Amino acid sequence: FGMIVSAISFYMGDRAVRFHWPIMIISSLAFIIFCLPVISAYRQTVTVPRDMQMIFPLKRNKELPDVFSFFKMFNQNHSIPYQSIIYKEVGDTKLLADIYSAQNKIFAPLVVVVHGGSWESGDNKQLPELNSYLASNGYHVAAITYRLAPIYRAPAPVEDVRDAIAYFTQHAAEYHIDTNNIVLLGRSAGGQVVLSAAYTLHNRNIKGVINYYGPADMVWGGQIKVNSLVLNTDKIYNAYFGGLYKDVPWKFLESSAKDHADQSSPPTLMIHGTIDPLVSVHHEEHLHRTLDSLHIRNYFLRLPFATHGCDYSLKGPAGQVSVYATLRFIKYVTNQ
Repeated sequence: FGMIVSAISFYMGDRAVRFHWPIMIISSLAFIIFCLPVISAYRQTVTVPRDMQMIFPLKRNKELPDVFSFFKMFNQNHSIPYQSIIYKEVGDTKLLADIYSAQNKIFAPLVVVVHGGSWESGDNKQLPELNSYLASNGYHVAAITYRLAPIYRAPAPVEDVRDAIAYFTQHAAEYHIDTNNIVLLGRSAGGQVVLSAAYTLHNRNIKGVINYYGPADMVWGGQIKVNSLVLNTDKIYNAYFGGLYKDVPWKFLESSAKDHADQSSPPTLMIHGTIDPLVSVHHEEHLHRTLDSLHIRNYFLRLPFATHGCDYSLKGPAGQVSVYATLRFIKYVTNQ
């Protein structure tokens, strides 16, 4: 969209009587900036499949989508119906799961999706397009809510993920779930939740975990300062951890996935934009090095020129590359 607007601005500037050159120069610079993610995505059509094949080798690649297609950016997303259920109740709090059933399969793996929102907001209606996409590719998806701060604090969301897995395990026959193949996927704060769950629950049925731009090294993250005009981390940390790092360092350690990774940790996919102003890409770099040292299969998908929420549009450059990596990873860890 930005490329189209800048091109139109250039065209109009070329015909303008006043401010002819300033309009054309600004439009040209804007067009170049909007082109950078597209150029980066085209480069990754070679590097991402090659690198992922080395780490997560697949015998069949025909069912995978293109890493990136320019014309796909103008396609519409396909949505499928979902069923909303209550998977857990805590007092007056009802925790929900939106279930997107796998298409064309009976018993299929389950992907549990955990939303972002700084642990204190958001719900399971966030970015539903990926849920429909995964279901249309043969996977059950359960997008869940969890207990929010400041009423509930860490590790309440991890406990909710544990209980969601237990619920769907108990109701596997009803929902046609292959309980031996569960994948966790979280965005932003939800990324921290699913990483912590995957590394601390020690559930052998969790075959993989996918972290979209979530904080993975809370010990490090709790000691750095983000511009308060961008994100008020002091408020967020007080709400979720009950204090800042200097006050409750053990709570940050308890929630730091990097510090809980061990040789039993499941394969991990990390997706992060390199210019994310809310959650530093260094979180994933730290986790990537730790997992490599433990010889845990992992892939860190760096998305140049992408920011927080880079998968907001699945058809955008970052969205398409992320979807490819996500689907390929799930196929590998669930032996599909």
